[in-house]
Amino acid sequence: MSANNKTEDYTVKGSEPVELDERKMKILTAIIQNYLESGEPVGSRTISKYTDLNLSSATIRNEMADLEEMGYILQPHTSAGRIPSDMGYRIYVDNMMKVKEEALKTKEAEVDDMKEFLIKKVDKVETLLQNMAKMLATNTNYATMISAPHMHKNKIKFIQLSQVEIHKLLCVMVLEGNIIKNKIIEVDDEINNETMLKLNILLNSSLNGLALDEINLGIISRMTNQAGEHTNIVRTVIDAVAEVIVAEEDVEIYTSGATNIFKYPELSDSDSASKLISTFEEKQLLSRLVVDDSERRDIQVYIGDETPVQSMKDCSVITASYELDDGVKGTIGIIGPKRMDYEKALSAITSVKEKLNSAFKKPEE
Repeated sequence: MSANNKTEDYTVKGSEPVELDERKMKILTAIIQNYLESGEPVGSRTISKYTDLNLSSATIRNEMADLEEMGYILQPHTSAGRIPSDMGYRIYVDNMMKVKEEALKTKEAEVDDMKEFLIKKVDKVETLLQNMAKMLATNTNYATMISAPHMHKNKIKFIQLSQVEIHKLLCVMVLEGNIIKNKIIEVDDEINNETMLKLNILLNSSLNGLALDEINLGIISRMTNQAGEHTNIVRTVIDAVAEVIVAEEDVEIYTSGATNIFKYPELSDSDSASKLISTFEEKQLLSRLVVDDSERRDIQVYIGDETPVQSMKDCSVITASYELDDGVKGTIGIIGPKRMDYEKALSAITSVKEKLNSAFKKPEE
Protein backbone atom coordinates (compact mmCIF):
# COMPACT_ATOMS: atom_id res chain seq x y z
CA MET A 1 0.00 0.00 0.00
CA SER A 2 1.39 3.42 -0.94
CA ALA A 3 1.88 6.38 1.32
CA ASN A 4 -1.31 8.11 0.09
CA ASN A 5 -3.38 5.21 1.46
CA LYS A 6 -4.32 3.93 -1.98
CA THR A 7 -4.71 0.23 -2.55
CA GLU A 8 -3.29 -1.40 -5.65
CA ASP A 9 -5.31 -1.72 -8.86
CA TYR A 10 -7.95 -4.44 -8.96
CA THR A 11 -9.04 -5.82 -12.30
CA VAL A 12 -12.74 -6.64 -12.41
CA LYS A 13 -14.17 -8.68 -15.26
CA GLY A 14 -16.23 -6.51 -17.57
CA SER A 15 -14.77 -3.19 -16.39
CA GLU A 16 -11.64 -1.07 -16.37
CA PRO A 17 -9.24 -1.41 -13.40
CA VAL A 18 -10.49 0.68 -10.48
CA GLU A 19 -8.39 2.10 -7.66
CA LEU A 20 -10.05 2.16 -4.23
CA ASP A 21 -8.63 4.05 -1.30
CA GLU A 22 -8.24 2.36 2.04
CA ARG A 23 -11.44 3.80 3.47
CA LYS A 24 -13.63 2.60 0.60
CA MET A 25 -12.04 -0.85 0.65
CA LYS A 26 -12.67 -1.18 4.39
CA ILE A 27 -16.29 -0.08 4.02
CA LEU A 28 -16.86 -2.46 1.10
CA THR A 29 -15.29 -5.30 3.10
CA ALA A 30 -17.48 -4.48 6.10
CA ILE A 31 -20.63 -4.47 3.92
CA ILE A 32 -19.75 -7.84 2.40
CA GLN A 33 -18.82 -9.48 5.69
CA ASN A 34 -21.98 -8.19 7.38
CA TYR A 35 -24.11 -9.38 4.48
CA LEU A 36 -22.43 -12.80 4.57
CA GLU A 37 -23.50 -13.15 8.20
CA SER A 38 -27.01 -11.71 8.04
CA GLY A 39 -28.22 -12.04 4.46
CA GLU A 40 -29.90 -8.64 4.93
CA PRO A 41 -29.10 -5.28 3.23
CA VAL A 42 -26.53 -3.32 5.24
CA GLY A 43 -27.04 0.31 6.31
CA SER A 44 -24.57 3.05 7.17
CA ARG A 45 -25.36 2.89 10.88
CA THR A 46 -24.42 -0.78 10.97
CA ILE A 47 -21.15 -0.06 9.18
CA SER A 48 -20.30 2.76 11.61
CA LYS A 49 -20.39 0.20 14.42
CA TYR A 50 -18.86 -2.61 12.41
CA THR A 51 -15.60 -0.97 11.29
CA ASP A 52 -12.67 0.67 13.07
CA LEU A 53 -12.88 3.85 10.96
CA ASN A 54 -14.67 5.97 13.57
CA LEU A 55 -16.63 7.80 10.88
CA SER A 56 -20.07 9.33 11.10
CA SER A 57 -23.05 7.71 9.40
CA ALA A 58 -23.22 10.68 7.02
CA THR A 59 -19.61 10.18 5.88
CA ILE A 60 -20.16 6.46 5.48
CA ARG A 61 -23.32 7.16 3.45
CA ASN A 62 -21.28 9.33 1.09
CA GLU A 63 -18.67 6.61 0.66
CA MET A 64 -21.39 4.01 0.11
CA ALA A 65 -22.94 6.24 -2.55
CA ASP A 66 -19.56 6.36 -4.31
CA LEU A 67 -19.21 2.58 -4.10
CA GLU A 68 -22.71 2.19 -5.53
CA GLU A 69 -21.90 4.56 -8.40
CA MET A 70 -18.73 2.55 -9.09
CA GLY A 71 -20.80 -0.64 -9.27
CA TYR A 72 -19.50 -2.43 -6.18
CA ILE A 73 -22.73 -2.38 -4.16
CA LEU A 74 -26.45 -2.26 -4.96
CA GLN A 75 -29.49 -0.78 -3.24
CA PRO A 76 -32.34 -3.26 -3.72
CA HIS A 77 -34.98 -0.84 -2.38
CA THR A 78 -35.04 2.94 -2.01
CA SER A 79 -35.15 2.90 1.78
CA ALA A 80 -33.04 -0.21 2.25
CA GLY A 81 -29.33 -0.66 2.90
CA ARG A 82 -26.88 -1.99 0.36
CA ILE A 83 -25.87 -5.45 -0.78
CA PRO A 84 -22.70 -6.45 -2.65
CA SER A 85 -22.78 -6.68 -6.45
CA ASP A 86 -20.95 -9.43 -8.35
CA MET A 87 -18.23 -6.85 -9.01
CA GLY A 88 -18.00 -6.15 -5.27
CA TYR A 89 -17.64 -9.83 -4.49
CA ARG A 90 -14.95 -10.07 -7.17
CA ILE A 91 -12.69 -7.35 -5.70
CA TYR A 92 -13.27 -8.75 -2.21
CA VAL A 93 -12.30 -12.27 -3.26
CA ASP A 94 -9.28 -11.16 -5.31
CA ASN A 95 -7.99 -9.04 -2.43
CA MET A 96 -8.62 -11.73 0.16
CA MET A 97 -6.97 -14.46 -1.91
CA LYS A 98 -3.86 -12.34 -2.19
CA VAL A 99 -3.74 -11.43 1.49
CA LYS A 100 -4.68 -14.88 2.75
CA GLU A 101 -2.47 -16.97 0.46
CA GLU A 102 0.19 -17.70 3.06
CA ALA A 103 -2.37 -18.12 5.83
CA LEU A 104 -4.25 -20.71 3.78
CA LYS A 105 -1.05 -22.72 3.28
CA THR A 106 -0.50 -22.94 7.03
CA LYS A 107 -3.99 -24.34 7.48
CA GLU A 108 -3.34 -27.30 5.22
CA ALA A 109 -2.00 -29.33 8.12
CA GLU A 110 -5.34 -29.12 9.94
CA VAL A 111 -6.81 -32.05 8.00
CA ASP A 112 -3.73 -34.30 8.06
CA ASP A 113 -5.34 -36.64 10.57
CA MET A 114 -8.52 -36.80 8.49
CA LYS A 115 -6.52 -37.66 5.37
CA GLU A 116 -4.66 -40.46 7.12
CA PHE A 117 -7.96 -41.84 8.44
CA LEU A 118 -9.49 -41.83 4.97
CA ILE A 119 -6.47 -43.41 3.28
CA LYS A 120 -6.41 -46.26 5.79
CA LYS A 121 -10.13 -46.92 5.51
CA VAL A 122 -10.49 -47.00 1.73
CA ASP A 123 -8.79 -49.03 -0.96
CA LYS A 124 -10.59 -47.62 -3.99
CA VAL A 125 -10.16 -44.21 -5.56
CA GLU A 126 -13.89 -43.67 -6.02
CA THR A 127 -14.59 -44.34 -2.33
CA LEU A 128 -11.87 -41.90 -1.32
CA LEU A 129 -13.30 -39.20 -3.59
CA GLN A 130 -16.85 -39.80 -2.34
CA ASN A 131 -15.63 -39.49 1.25
CA MET A 132 -13.70 -36.33 0.46
CA ALA A 133 -16.75 -34.74 -1.25
CA LYS A 134 -18.92 -35.63 1.76
CA MET A 135 -16.36 -34.28 4.22
CA LEU A 136 -16.05 -31.03 2.25
CA ALA A 137 -19.85 -30.57 2.16
CA THR A 138 -20.12 -31.25 5.90
CA ASN A 139 -17.34 -28.82 6.77
CA THR A 140 -18.61 -25.96 4.59
CA ASN A 141 -22.43 -26.44 4.52
CA TYR A 142 -22.32 -25.96 0.73
CA ALA A 143 -22.77 -28.32 -2.20
CA THR A 144 -19.58 -30.00 -3.39
CA MET A 145 -18.21 -32.01 -6.33
CA ILE A 146 -15.00 -33.89 -7.04
CA SER A 147 -14.19 -35.29 -10.47
CA ALA A 148 -12.30 -38.53 -10.87
CA PRO A 149 -8.72 -38.13 -12.14
CA HIS A 150 -8.61 -38.03 -15.92
CA MET A 151 -6.62 -36.69 -18.85
CA HIS A 152 -8.26 -34.39 -21.40
CA LYS A 153 -6.17 -35.70 -24.29
CA ASN A 154 -5.42 -39.33 -23.56
CA LYS A 155 -2.44 -40.52 -25.56
CA ILE A 156 -1.60 -44.12 -26.39
CA LYS A 157 1.52 -45.46 -24.70
CA PHE A 158 1.33 -49.13 -25.65
CA ILE A 159 -0.93 -51.68 -27.35
CA GLN A 160 -0.64 -55.46 -27.12
CA LEU A 161 -2.70 -58.11 -28.89
CA SER A 162 -2.74 -61.65 -27.55
CA GLN A 163 -4.88 -64.67 -28.35
CA VAL A 164 -7.37 -65.94 -25.78
CA GLU A 165 -9.36 -68.21 -28.09
CA ILE A 166 -9.11 -69.22 -31.75
CA HIS A 167 -11.32 -66.35 -32.93
CA LYS A 168 -10.86 -63.97 -29.99
CA LEU A 169 -8.00 -61.57 -29.24
CA LEU A 170 -7.36 -59.61 -26.07
CA CYS A 171 -6.34 -56.01 -26.81
CA VAL A 172 -4.56 -54.37 -23.86
CA MET A 173 -4.25 -50.59 -24.18
CA VAL A 174 -2.06 -48.47 -21.90
CA LEU A 175 -2.91 -44.75 -22.00
CA GLU A 176 -0.86 -41.83 -20.73
CA GLY A 177 -1.06 -41.68 -16.96
CA ASN A 178 -0.64 -45.49 -16.92
CA ILE A 179 -4.38 -46.03 -17.40
CA ILE A 180 -4.88 -49.65 -18.54
CA LYS A 181 -7.92 -50.78 -20.54
CA ASN A 182 -8.78 -54.20 -21.97
CA LYS A 183 -11.02 -55.10 -24.90
CA ILE A 184 -11.95 -58.48 -26.41
CA ILE A 185 -11.86 -58.42 -30.22
CA GLU A 186 -13.51 -61.10 -32.36
CA VAL A 187 -11.68 -62.08 -35.58
CA ASP A 188 -12.61 -64.33 -38.49
CA ASP A 189 -9.22 -65.96 -39.07
CA GLU A 190 -6.86 -67.82 -36.80
CA ILE A 191 -3.77 -65.70 -36.09
CA ASN A 192 -0.37 -67.40 -35.66
CA ASN A 193 2.40 -66.07 -33.39
CA GLU A 194 4.44 -64.53 -36.23
CA THR A 195 1.43 -62.59 -37.54
CA MET A 196 0.54 -61.48 -34.00
CA LEU A 197 4.04 -60.10 -33.55
CA LYS A 198 3.89 -58.20 -36.84
CA LEU A 199 0.48 -56.70 -35.92
CA ASN A 200 1.76 -55.58 -32.52
CA ILE A 201 4.79 -53.93 -34.13
CA LEU A 202 2.55 -52.19 -36.68
CA LEU A 203 0.09 -50.94 -34.05
CA ASN A 204 2.76 -49.61 -31.69
CA SER A 205 4.98 -48.02 -34.34
CA SER A 206 1.97 -46.25 -35.83
CA LEU A 207 -0.12 -45.25 -32.79
CA ASN A 208 2.22 -44.78 -29.81
CA GLY A 209 2.19 -41.21 -28.51
CA LEU A 210 -0.94 -40.21 -30.43
CA ALA A 211 -4.19 -38.79 -29.06
CA LEU A 212 -7.47 -39.80 -30.67
CA ASP A 213 -7.79 -36.64 -32.77
CA GLU A 214 -4.27 -37.25 -34.12
CA ILE A 215 -5.18 -40.62 -35.67
CA ASN A 216 -6.12 -39.26 -39.10
CA LEU A 217 -7.18 -40.90 -42.34
CA GLY A 218 -3.60 -40.90 -43.64
CA ILE A 219 -2.35 -42.94 -40.67
CA ILE A 220 -5.27 -45.36 -40.91
CA SER A 221 -4.77 -45.83 -44.66
CA ARG A 222 -1.04 -46.52 -44.23
CA MET A 223 -1.70 -49.04 -41.43
CA THR A 224 -4.40 -50.92 -43.35
CA ASN A 225 -2.14 -51.12 -46.44
CA GLN A 226 0.68 -52.58 -44.34
CA ALA A 227 -1.70 -55.01 -42.63
CA GLY A 228 -2.54 -56.70 -45.93
CA GLU A 229 -5.08 -59.49 -45.44
CA HIS A 230 -5.46 -58.51 -41.77
CA THR A 231 -6.86 -55.04 -42.52
CA ASN A 232 -10.07 -55.80 -40.64
CA ILE A 233 -8.14 -56.57 -37.43
CA VAL A 234 -6.31 -53.24 -37.60
CA ARG A 235 -9.56 -51.36 -38.19
CA THR A 236 -11.21 -53.20 -35.29
CA VAL A 237 -8.31 -52.31 -32.96
CA ILE A 238 -8.47 -48.63 -33.99
CA ASP A 239 -12.23 -48.63 -33.31
CA ALA A 240 -11.60 -50.22 -29.89
CA VAL A 241 -8.95 -47.61 -29.04
CA ALA A 242 -11.34 -44.81 -30.01
CA GLU A 243 -14.14 -46.32 -27.91
CA VAL A 244 -11.90 -46.67 -24.85
CA ILE A 245 -10.47 -43.15 -25.11
CA VAL A 246 -13.90 -41.55 -25.56
CA ALA A 247 -15.21 -43.50 -22.55
CA GLU A 248 -12.17 -42.47 -20.50
CA GLU A 249 -12.76 -38.81 -21.35
CA ASP A 250 -16.32 -39.00 -19.96
CA VAL A 251 -15.47 -37.66 -16.52
CA GLU A 252 -16.92 -39.37 -13.45
CA ILE A 253 -18.06 -36.77 -10.91
CA TYR A 254 -18.87 -37.40 -7.24
CA THR A 255 -21.20 -34.95 -5.48
CA SER A 256 -22.39 -34.28 -1.96
CA GLY A 257 -24.43 -31.74 -0.01
CA ALA A 258 -26.79 -30.70 -2.82
CA THR A 259 -29.62 -30.22 -0.32
CA ASN A 260 -27.49 -27.67 1.56
CA ILE A 261 -28.75 -25.08 -0.95
CA PHE A 262 -32.11 -25.11 0.86
CA LYS A 263 -30.37 -23.48 3.83
CA TYR A 264 -30.01 -20.23 1.85
CA PRO A 265 -33.25 -18.34 1.09
CA GLU A 266 -31.90 -16.71 -2.06
CA LEU A 267 -31.35 -20.17 -3.60
CA SER A 268 -34.30 -22.07 -2.18
CA ASP A 269 -37.22 -20.81 -4.29
CA SER A 270 -38.79 -23.74 -6.12
CA ASP A 271 -37.54 -22.95 -9.64
CA SER A 272 -33.90 -22.15 -8.76
CA ALA A 273 -33.63 -25.02 -6.28
CA SER A 274 -35.12 -27.50 -8.76
CA LYS A 275 -32.62 -26.52 -11.47
CA LEU A 276 -29.68 -26.77 -9.06
CA ILE A 277 -30.76 -30.16 -7.73
CA SER A 278 -31.22 -31.44 -11.30
CA THR A 279 -27.71 -30.25 -12.17
CA PHE A 280 -26.26 -32.26 -9.29
CA GLU A 281 -28.36 -35.34 -10.04
CA GLU A 282 -27.67 -35.44 -13.78
CA LYS A 283 -24.01 -34.31 -13.44
CA GLN A 284 -23.36 -33.73 -17.16
CA LEU A 285 -23.38 -29.94 -16.74
CA LEU A 286 -20.93 -30.18 -13.84
CA SER A 287 -18.25 -31.27 -16.32
CA ARG A 288 -18.11 -27.62 -17.44
CA LEU A 289 -16.50 -26.86 -14.09
CA VAL A 290 -13.76 -29.43 -14.57
CA VAL A 291 -10.42 -27.66 -14.95
CA ASP A 292 -8.92 -28.22 -18.42
CA ASP A 293 -5.33 -28.04 -19.60
CA SER A 294 -5.69 -24.36 -20.53
CA GLU A 295 -6.64 -23.39 -16.97
CA ARG A 296 -3.45 -22.19 -15.32
CA ARG A 297 -4.76 -20.96 -11.95
CA ASP A 298 -4.61 -23.39 -9.05
CA ILE A 299 -7.88 -22.03 -7.64
CA GLN A 300 -10.67 -20.39 -9.66
CA VAL A 301 -13.55 -18.38 -8.18
CA TYR A 302 -16.67 -17.80 -10.29
CA ILE A 303 -19.18 -15.24 -9.00
CA GLY A 304 -22.70 -15.02 -10.41
CA ASP A 305 -22.69 -14.69 -14.19
CA GLU A 306 -19.03 -15.73 -14.37
CA THR A 307 -19.95 -19.39 -13.79
CA PRO A 308 -20.10 -21.54 -16.94
CA VAL A 309 -23.20 -23.41 -15.65
CA GLN A 310 -26.48 -21.57 -16.31
CA SER A 311 -28.33 -23.01 -13.30
CA MET A 312 -25.61 -21.58 -11.01
CA LYS A 313 -25.89 -17.93 -12.08
CA ASP A 314 -27.15 -16.97 -8.61
CA CYS A 315 -24.29 -18.84 -6.93
CA SER A 316 -20.59 -18.54 -6.32
CA VAL A 317 -18.44 -21.49 -7.38
CA ILE A 318 -14.88 -22.24 -6.27
CA THR A 319 -12.84 -24.88 -8.12
CA ALA A 320 -9.35 -26.27 -7.61
CA SER A 321 -7.44 -28.97 -9.47
CA TYR A 322 -5.53 -31.85 -7.93
CA GLU A 323 -2.97 -33.83 -9.90
CA LEU A 324 -1.59 -37.35 -10.20
CA ASP A 325 1.66 -38.21 -11.92
CA ASP A 326 1.97 -37.74 -15.70
CA GLY A 327 -0.42 -34.78 -15.69
CA VAL A 328 -3.62 -36.72 -14.92
CA LYS A 329 -5.91 -34.24 -13.17
CA GLY A 330 -9.16 -33.99 -11.26
CA THR A 331 -11.25 -31.05 -10.05
CA ILE A 332 -12.71 -30.14 -6.66
CA GLY A 333 -15.65 -27.72 -6.52
CA ILE A 334 -17.71 -25.87 -3.91
CA ILE A 335 -21.07 -24.34 -4.88
CA GLY A 336 -22.91 -21.95 -2.56
CA PRO A 337 -24.63 -18.57 -2.38
CA LYS A 338 -22.81 -15.43 -3.49
CA ARG A 339 -22.63 -14.50 0.19
CA MET A 340 -20.67 -17.66 0.99
CA ASP A 341 -17.93 -17.53 3.60
CA TYR A 342 -15.12 -17.27 1.04
CA GLU A 343 -12.30 -17.51 3.54
CA LYS A 344 -13.64 -20.74 5.03
CA ALA A 345 -14.43 -22.20 1.60
CA LEU A 346 -10.99 -21.36 0.17
CA SER A 347 -9.29 -22.84 3.21
CA ALA A 348 -11.34 -26.04 2.95
CA ILE A 349 -10.83 -26.54 -0.78
CA THR A 350 -7.08 -25.85 -0.47
CA SER A 351 -6.80 -28.49 2.25
CA VAL A 352 -8.67 -31.11 0.21
CA LYS A 353 -6.58 -30.27 -2.87
CA GLU A 354 -3.33 -30.86 -0.98
CA LYS A 355 -4.61 -34.06 0.63
CA LEU A 356 -5.59 -35.51 -2.76
CA ASN A 357 -2.26 -34.45 -4.29
CA SER A 358 -0.51 -36.22 -1.43
CA ALA A 359 -2.75 -39.30 -1.59
CA PHE A 360 -2.05 -39.87 -5.27
CA LYS A 361 1.71 -39.31 -5.23
CA LYS A 362 3.97 -42.10 -6.37
CA PRO A 363 5.33 -44.26 -3.50
CA GLU A 364 8.90 -43.01 -3.99
CA GLU A 365 7.66 -39.43 -3.51
